[in-house]
Formats: sequence, C-alpha cells, structure tokens
Amino acid sequence: MSTSSPPTPPSKASMDDERRFKTITLPCEWVEDYRPGGYHPVVLGDVLNSQYKVIRKLGEGSYSTVWLARDQIRYVALKILVSEILASTTELRILRHISQIAPVEGTRHITQLLGEFEHRGPNGVHKCLVFEPMGPSVNTMVEELPQFRPRRRGMKVRYPLWMAKSILKQSLQGLAFLHENGIAHGDFHPGNILFTLNDVDSTPEDLLRQEKDIQARSISPPVQRLDGKQDEWAPLYLCVAQPLLPFACSAEGFKVILSDMGGAYFFTDPPKKPVTPLGLRAPELILTGAVNNTLDVWSFGCVFFELITGQPLFCIPYSEMEDDDHLLSLAAQLGALPDELFKHWGTSSLYFTPERKLFNSQLGGVAPGEEPLIVEQTSMEESFDRAGPNLDEKEAHKVKALIRWILQYDPAKRPSPAEILSDPWFCEIDVESDSSKVNIV
Repeated sequence: MSTSSPPTPPSKASMDDERRFKTITLPCEWVEDYRPGGYHPVVLGDVLNSQYKVIRKLGEGSYSTVWLARDQIRYVALKILVSEILASTTELRILRHISQIAPVEGTRHITQLLGEFEHRGPNGVHKCLVFEPMGPSVNTMVEELPQFRPRRRGMKVRYPLWMAKSILKQSLQGLAFLHENGIAHGDFHPGNILFTLNDVDSTPEDLLRQEKDIQARSISPPVQRLDGKQDEWAPLYLCVAQPLLPFACSAEGFKVILSDMGGAYFFTDPPKKPVTPLGLRAPELILTGAVNNTLDVWSFGCVFFELITGQPLFCIPYSEMEDDDHLLSLAAQLGALPDELFKHWGTSSLYFTPERKLFNSQLGGVAPGEEPLIVEQTSMEESFDRAGPNLDEKEAHKVKALIRWILQYDPAKRPSPAEILSDPWFCEIDVESDSSKVNIV
C-alpha cells in the first residue's frame, strides 16, 4: 500500500473515470459517496454521541444510512444524514412540528423521533436523527411471508388480500393525518411503509448484532482505493442492510406506519422538485413540475393497484426517455391526456399525429427507414383483471372504480385521503384487531 496521503476527494459525486475505489457489487450504498459532504463512514461497533453503540445496519438511501444501535436503556434506529444537509432540514422541522401538535396521534402513523444530535467525522458534521426501531418495509416483507418460502416457479408473490387491505388503510390513515396537518409526505411508496416490531428491547444484543462475515455477504470485502493508498473518508468495509425481519409482526392485528420524512414538505412551502419515485409521479408533475396537495394521493392510487394485484401500475425504468415512457403508459392505461396537460408534452409529435392519434410507441420516435411500432393499449382495468387478484367480480369492480376515482388527471377532482377513507370499501377494513402476535420466521 502506498504510504503517501491521497488528496482530499471532491465534494461531489465522482464520474466513472474519476473513481477512487475498486468496485463493490454487494447491495450497499455507493462507496464513491464517502467524500466530504457525503456519508459518514460507520463500522459495526462504533459509538456515536458517547452513548449509541452501532450493532446492525438497517438500510440506506441517497441522503442517509440507517443503523440499529443500543444505549443503556433501549435499541434505537440512527439515521445519519450526509453532511451536506446539516442545517435544520424540512424533515426535522416537520418531525418536531408533529411531536408538538399531535404527540400521541403522530406516533400511531409516523416513525417516532426520539432525539437528535450532531456528529463530526472526516466528511463533515452530520445531523443524526434517533428513531424507534422499525421492521422491514412493505416491499421487503412480502418476499419473506411463509407461503412464498420456498419460492416456486410461476408463483405470484403478493400480499394476501386481508394484509393488502390493512396496509392500504393504515398507510392511508397516515397520509390523512399528515394532510389534515398541512403536510405532504412527498415520497409515498411501499419502501417507506414499515412494519412495527414486537418488544425488541427485551431481545439480547447477540441475537440482533450483525456479524462481520465477508463469506456470508453481511459485509463487503475491505474497501480498497484504486491507487493503493489508505483512504481517510470511507469505512473499512460496507455493511449489507439487514432489516429486523425476524422480529416483525405479520399476524392479524399487525401495524404499519409511514417512515422517511426526508421528502416531506408543508403545503405552504412546497419544494421545487419533489422526490416522488418515477412510476408514482402525477402527470402534472411530469409535464409542468407543478407541486400541489394531491401528489401523495396520486402515488397512493398507484400503490393501491400494486398491493392488490402484486404488479406496479406504471413500471418506468430510468432512461433518457423516462418521461415519454411514463406519459405513453398513462395514455394507454388511463386514457388520453387532457389538452391542458398534453400541450406541455414537447415530444408528443414523436408518437401522435396532429389529430392526437397514436401512430408510434417506440421511445424516441421512428428511426429513419424503420416502421412505427405500435404496442397493445391495455387499460388499467384490463391490467387489473389480467393480474388475477383474489377478489370476486363485485369487489373487483369496486376496487377498479376506486382507483379510477383517485387517479384523475385533474388534481382538483382527486379525493383527499380522508375522503378515500370514508368510502365504504375502506370503512369495512378492520385494522384494530389485536390477535396474539407471532414472528414471521
């Protein structure tokens, strides 16, 4: 290893030809983001704020890593933000606001903020938020349900209807709570809906501690610079997230709450660019960048379809043509865009005649010498039926009508979360049952 010190890396994401490290293929955060302004390097066993001992990695995102830690009294989840967003973030202001105006009701719907502190590291000063520990996300839990283990070819991996209904109603109650208090979640999707845990504080630490085992792929091989020098800004290794699956409840009476308020905002102070995931963006956000109070509602409508059918309504991969891809899917599944929106679609002539008749579905237009591509136009209702959800015909009709009601092109016509909750279909869902809890594994 070279003995000379490497230069301080730039405080922005590196380009491919400026990489510092050998590639790490495990599902972890991008190692190049360990730089000034970026992630704080954490290894298992670290102690933060002189009280929180890190014992397990729970997850990571674009702007934070999340760890299970233990103090003298309890386990907590530490969310360590990248240092470039040290200031009192909107997330923190919203969490403080909720704890002041609705300390009891807020804890029923939103992950509870227990404390906050700042930690200085090689990449700057990081804001650290202390939360109650939570179980896996709705995205993760479905993969671990006993009926899908072992996995068999052709198996439809989706929540049983009773679970899907409960998740939908509880998450909608969370959105209704936020909206009634003038707050948008801003990043509503199944990965931000978490299952609660059984009494984890009584669990011995050795059952929760993540092992430093490269062979078992719980941690990566040592982080190595391409130039062979010792790096001062990255951890010795990266940890693979291990959600607290064995300690979560999926039995009748289970609870889910909304997490990650990093994209949240007050209705009175909307962001210029929300962080809504691609497939869950409302059409006005795609075409005009308009931010209104119904973006969460649109996202909920898409998640509604996904949880009942087990398939996303709009599957939009990242690409240079992702907006066109999404807009073509919208037109196919939900019908023609209204003139007020369509006029903002700058590349619509690649797909539609001046009379707005679809003549090509090939993203980017028709290449010279090629014939236009036309794909089958499948409506939302047809996609729903083809997925074969576990509903009788009468209930399926109700659900499809509900989704249509929610996914309206005109934001002014979309129902509020409270209005959706008052629909008879949601009123009949019982989420208050409190049967004895059991672990899923």
